[in-house]
Amino acid sequence: LEPWLPTAEGDPQTALDAEGFRQMLNTFLRAQSPEARRFFLRRYWYGETVREIAQACGVKEEKVKTSLFRTRERLRKELEREELKL
Repeated sequence: LEPWLPTAEGDPQTALDAEGFRQMLNTFLRAQSPEARRFFLRRYWYGETVREIAQACGVKEEKVKTSLFRTRERLRKELEREELKL
């Protein structure tokens, strides 16, 4: 499973947009707690289920769900602030 990221496809403007998005996403993830970042990456980069993440990290599924919800909300707000609406 490959994660979704914008690609350039030969268009210079798209390449700039994709690079800007990658930089913004990396900065955003670095600002998250290690646990929130771990849950987010396992779910949206590696495609693990909430159950798999909870078992691997030794936490309850509800904690993973809550963390993912809050992280997505923070990301949404950051995207709006950066005017990068997806």
